[in-house]
Amino acid sequence: MLKPILLTAFAAIALLLIYTATRPDTFRVERSASVKAPPERVFALINDLHNFNQWNPYEKKDPSLKGTYGATRSGQGAAYAWESDKVGVGSMEILHAVPASKVMMRLDFIKPFEAHNTVEFTLRPQADATNVTWSMEGGVPYFAKLMHLVFNMDKMVGNDFEQGLVNLKTLAEAPAAR
Repeated sequence: MLKPILLTAFAAIALLLIYTATRPDTFRVERSASVKAPPERVFALINDLHNFNQWNPYEKKDPSLKGTYGATRSGQGAAYAWESDKVGVGSMEILHAVPASKVMMRLDFIKPFEAHNTVEFTLRPQADATNVTWSMEGGVPYFAKLMHLVFNMDKMVGNDFEQGLVNLKTLAEAPAAR
């Protein structure tokens, strides 16, 4: 009686592991929003990491987060590292910036799981607004593929991106301080 149960369990686990191996080796999460502000204003809120952290949803998740900025404040080479019990340990660096158009970052997570991703913000003018697209992509090692069977990466990260874009929109559309 025990032998058929064990064989069935083994077969089920084997099928799950085989299915997991067929899952994609990369992921991409993307969200967009329309911001009623010129691209130059929106760009300044992304390209300067001090400004970025005014609306960054991950920064707001843990008031005790410890962040450290690099020597360069904005543009290529600007960097920021953080340590947090709630959002983990990691760093980001701006790799490339095209004024009022695009910011590309390397995003490295150390804890709770190691991951190395690329983040891109694309700005497109639309009449009196700017369409902002925030995307992240990276590799999915085998263990992460197993986790993706249970956790919906697009929903988890996508919800944070949506909140961040709402925060960015609020900040960018606020009247300029005098």
